[in-house]
Amino acid sequence: MNGARVAIVTGAATGIGAACARALSAEGYRVGVHYRSSADRAAKLIAELDDAFGLQADLADPEAIDALVKELKQVAGRVDVLVNNAGYNENAPMLTMKLDTYDAVADLARGTWYLTKLLLRRFMLRSEGGSIINITSVVGATGNPGQIPYTMVKAGLDAFTKSLAQELAGRPIRVNSVAPGFIETEMTEELPEEIREAILARVPQGRMGTPEEVADVVAFLATRGSYVNGTVLHVNGGLYGG
Repeated sequence: MNGARVAIVTGAATGIGAACARALSAEGYRVGVHYRSSADRAAKLIAELDDAFGLQADLADPEAIDALVKELKQVAGRVDVLVNNAGYNENAPMLTMKLDTYDAVADLARGTWYLTKLLLRRFMLRSEGGSIINITSVVGATGNPGQIPYTMVKAGLDAFTKSLAQELAGRPIRVNSVAPGFIETEMTEELPEEIREAILARVPQGRMGTPEEVADVVAFLATRGSYVNGTVLHVNGGLYGG
């Protein structure tokens, strides 16, 4: 078993998750690259990092999470940092959104809770400490039309962060949220130009952020933010200050 510190990043094959995996690898962590279906992209990222391994699971399925944790016991034996980045969204107004769409968003949030619980019990509470970092969103604080389940989940994850930090008080495990604003990802690249311009008009810095700028904050919380706990750090170019 490798004795290096281990960081698990969910939804790590692309975008912000991949940037977090790279940033944590640069800090010396052995990185568990979780993915659901992007096997080729995950494999390419794993090959790029100094020391990494893949973890495939549908986090909406509790049995798949059980299997992932068993696999972790074999391939890593420890978890020092957990970055809960995996998320799902499908835009639609509330009056036309189907229940299945809501359930898909909510089931993944339940998976985040369950995975965190198991990793705490099996690994983190038995070690010298660690850091849990939940990737949420500015829309969890501001709301956003057409994204009600997504905004509910992101706001709930921020509350989860604050509550869990209090439950773990006295233990050397910190829990924080990082809430990105509008970030240059594949999703935002697909936006029509007029929508992109409308978004940029709301951002005081006048540009979208990069996944790497979000990952820098995650790396700080994982390695140096020893007195930052139970908080939501907004990374949005001044769009919202919390």
